Order: sequence, then C-alpha cells, then structure tokens
Amino acid sequence: MNIPKTEQRNPDSTHLDVMSTEEMARLVITANYDAVRAVEAARTEIAAAIDAITNAFNNGGRLFYVGAGTSGRLGILDAAECPPTFGVPYDMVQGIIAGGNERMFTAGEGAEDKYEDGSKAIIERNVRASDVVVGISAAGNAAYVVGALEEAKRQGAVTVGISSNPDTKILRSANIPIFTDTGAEVLTGSTRLKAGTAQKIVLNTLTTCAMTQTGKVYENLMINLAPSNEKLRKRVIRIVTEILSCTEKEALALLEQNDWNIRRSVDTFNQKRGKIC
Repeated sequence: MNIPKTEQRNPDSTHLDVMSTEEMARLVITANYDAVRAVEAARTEIAAAIDAITNAFNNGGRLFYVGAGTSGRLGILDAAECPPTFGVPYDMVQGIIAGGNERMFTAGEGAEDKYEDGSKAIIERNVRASDVVVGISAAGNAAYVVGALEEAKRQGAVTVGISSNPDTKILRSANIPIFTDTGAEVLTGSTRLKAGTAQKIVLNTLTTCAMTQTGKVYENLMINLAPSNEKLRKRVIRIVTEILSCTEKEALALLEQNDWNIRRSVDTFNQKRGKIC
C-alpha cells in the first residue's frame, strides 16, 4: 500500500511518548524547519500564484481560499486579516471552509468528502474569470476542495492548489500547483503541525506580496492600515513620522485633518511644501 508522505510515521518521533518535556518540545519546534524549506523550494510556483492574484486585484477580481478542517481555518484566518492590514474590502479576500463557518470552531471532518458542496460554494459566491481560487489540502485529495477548484475552472477563474503530497487531485486540478514537501509529521498524520505551518507561510506570502504589488504598501510600511484601536493609532502615527521625517505632534495633526488616512496625510504634507506625491 502506497502511504502518502503526510500519513507516514516520522522515525524521529517514534518515542515521543517517553521523551522529556524539553526533548518533546524541541522536536515539535524544530520539525517546522521542514515547513520553511518546503515552502522555499516551491518559490517559483508561489511567485506564479502571486502574479495571478496581483493581476486579479488590478482588474477588480477577488481571491478565494477553499479548504477543509485546518486548511479551511487557515484560509479564513488569512482572509480576515487582509482588511485591517491592507485597508481592502472584506469581500476582496474570502475564506471558504467545508461544512460552513461553524467548522472554524467545531470539527466536522465528513464535510471534506462532499464534492458537490465544494462546487456549490463557488457558484454561490459568483466566482468569475477575473477571480483566483486557491484550494488548500495537506493530504491533497479532499473532494470538497477538488469540487471547488474544478467548478472555478469551469467559470474561467485561475486556480491554485496547495498540498504536502505530490501528484494529488488538488494539484492536478489547479492551473498553478504548489507542492510543499513537509514529509511525515511528529504526530503521525496530524497535518495541523508542519504541513499547516507551510500552508500559513504560503498564504501569508501570497497576500502580502500581491497587496504590495497593488499599492497597499509603501517601502515596507502598511500605508492602508485601519487604525481601529489605540495600538494601531500609535502605529499609524509612527508610520507617518517615518515617511515624512516629522514629529509625532505634526503627524497626529495631519492624521486628524485627514480622517486618519495615511496616504491623504502624506499628500497634504507634500502639497503644502509644493511636492508631488
């Protein structure tokens, strides 16, 4: 029987249950180096996905993440963080999880086996040719995700697959396959560990780079940041002082004049000095 890499036993952890606490912690922590190496090895495919997402955003398209279990939760997490980080609408990046949003909090593993539900989710969100759909599945064969990717293709959308096993249904269904070769988990089959770490790195990379390429970042600063609490207001003030080399008092005055919009504050400052922003 051909056992997928993510389901194989890790020879380094066969005595996990008798290790000391420090030994156990070290093993679980250092196993994540495999995740970083796996993502780095897939950088060419990740770059192709970034370009596709950037093109979608530049043409009014959206990004959808589709997954089951841990993979679905990670997609929703990344999608939820885009509006406060980059100041984009909540429907620009969307996460879809098998079994519905309640599966963020309670497991329902059978939902991943329903191909038709994955297809239906894409239709319900009116996915079109200008969009990108990213299917996420560590094992790589979740029927729900395959259904979503194949329906997205029928609608003309660009599809991306992320899996930690080679030659899976997810990867074969995608225009851009991203294989993150994380190997066997410390806890056999528990892909919430380094396979999940690899997925999070990939998703972070996709949105950070695409948002940067579409003008949501200046140098390495979050100029579309939404200052929704005291910590973020202080960060916005620091960003303005960094860009303009002004005092915090000057930055605060500019922000208050411009509804706490960093871009408009910078424009106001430069216009007063006869500069073109």
